[in-house]
Amino acid sequence: MARIIAIANQKGGVGKTTTSVNLAACLAAADKKTLVLDLDPQGNASVALGLEKEAFTNANIYHAMIGGENIENCIYKTELSYLDICPSDNNLIGAEVELMQAFARESKLKAALEPIMKVYDYIIIDCPPSLSLLTVNGLNAAHSYIVPMQTEYFAMEGLAQLINTVKLIKQNLNPIIELEGILLTMYDGRNNLAKLVANEIRTHFPQDTFKTIIPRNVKLSECPSHGKPIIIYDITSKGAEAYLNVAKEIILKEKDRVVEDENQLSLVDKIINKNEETFEIPSFDEYQLQ
Repeated sequence: MARIIAIANQKGGVGKTTTSVNLAACLAAADKKTLVLDLDPQGNASVALGLEKEAFTNANIYHAMIGGENIENCIYKTELSYLDICPSDNNLIGAEVELMQAFARESKLKAALEPIMKVYDYIIIDCPPSLSLLTVNGLNAAHSYIVPMQTEYFAMEGLAQLINTVKLIKQNLNPIIELEGILLTMYDGRNNLAKLVANEIRTHFPQDTFKTIIPRNVKLSECPSHGKPIIIYDITSKGAEAYLNVAKEIILKEKDRVVEDENQLSLVDKIINKNEETFEIPSFDEYQLQ
């Protein structure tokens, strides 16, 4: 069963698409069957993985959510054998209006993903830079979410707004969603403000911040224009090393989560198991009148 992770932050330019594409590529490199789902009308994640926009105008995430198209027909291969992409285009801008009148509008994406939940290990959703209905759909479908945060002054304010939105979604739509982690991006160790913001975030969210920090890196900026994730464009770069470490953190966390779930038997199970060990069915003779 796929684990769905939404990459979300209503603030633009913080590295959402860069994180979506490169994290997914690193998970795929670890032999995890991974799908990037581009939920941003700009379609940058689609282009960053080498797709030509003309190739998917008739079958993309818009058609799966709004047009009733089977999502399996909207998925395309990439250079990495374990990595697929469900692209988007400008039609998603109109989807906001169309969804307003739709029944169960917050769950359209969740319903569309049902047929492929057993196909992938991970589904990474690249959410748009807003707290729109598209983002709500992404968070409603997800098991967890990652917040990329640029180490700048207004980072904390944007995080507070997003956490409040997720809290409402958890209360009313998706009770299982949890914070996968806060990912510090575009970090420049020479900048005192970047160090200050990073320390502030780690102080407030010590258990929820990834150990790995994504540095400012020229190769990370260049690779989307070549239609390649960083591990194909330059595996030796600092950016590739950082995203490989983020993928490792997520995989190890998932393994710990599975072990924890297996070890936590319900109270009923414990009682049943205990009774099976200690309770003996009496023979018929014991019920006979003396």
